[in-house]
Amino acid sequence: MIENFKEFHPVLQALIATIFTWGLTALGSALVFLKREFSRRAMDGMLGFAAGVMIAASYWSLLAPAIEMSEAGGTPGWIPAAVGFLMGGLFLWIADKILPHVHLGLPVEKAEGIKTSWHRTTLLILAITLHNIPEGLAVGVAFGAVAFHLPSATFPGAIALAIGIGIQNFPEGFAISMPLRREGVSRFKSFWYGQLSAVVEPIAGVIGATIVLSSQAVLPYALAFAAGAMIFVVVEELIPESQRHGDTDSPTIGAMLGFTLMMVLDVAFG
Repeated sequence: MIENFKEFHPVLQALIATIFTWGLTALGSALVFLKREFSRRAMDGMLGFAAGVMIAASYWSLLAPAIEMSEAGGTPGWIPAAVGFLMGGLFLWIADKILPHVHLGLPVEKAEGIKTSWHRTTLLILAITLHNIPEGLAVGVAFGAVAFHLPSATFPGAIALAIGIGIQNFPEGFAISMPLRREGVSRFKSFWYGQLSAVVEPIAGVIGATIVLSSQAVLPYALAFAAGAMIFVVVEELIPESQRHGDTDSPTIGAMLGFTLMMVLDVAFG
């Protein structure tokens, strides 16, 4: 099955891989059908786990290959990595200032972006959607990079990245659906909104793969861009939210485990 998948066009590979990551978000959201309450400590640990996966993926799957590709092409490795990384963070910063959204656990009065009268549920979904854009881009760019047959961009590595992003999407889907259910939203609507937040991943994945395939020269910049966008999300949202309730142990342990898992996936299979 893997060999058949390998024969697909890179854009189609990126689409299938990001549908997989979206599917795991939906699976996590579906837990809302089983229970209404969940341990806050466990939730914080899950957010920390997601942060750890994203940090590891940003280096092992994105920045390190970007540096290797640049050096192989005769360009100082740090230039595309630094430029792309900062551009990725700048992109998310601008989107964060423009797109109306509210972070998990905060009242609508704490909404960021352009002021609007939208319902808190909508603002919460937009926050998670904004979070998922760099994840989809990362997977798409990784599969697009494989098409150039470079030593630093391998098909197993792209698969490992998709698996890692998918695994950390599971608690993310749960993290958006469960608070909605706790606030009185129906089980189906809580599930629907939770999985809806990741619909953007297949779109971003296709865009990422398409951009990379247009020019090999843009590849290291694109990889670093996705890394910068993911680190922005980790620092701006995941880590603060995971520690907002005063428990630092659970999210820290979760982050260590998430980082280790993603590192093992990438090094062992990449």
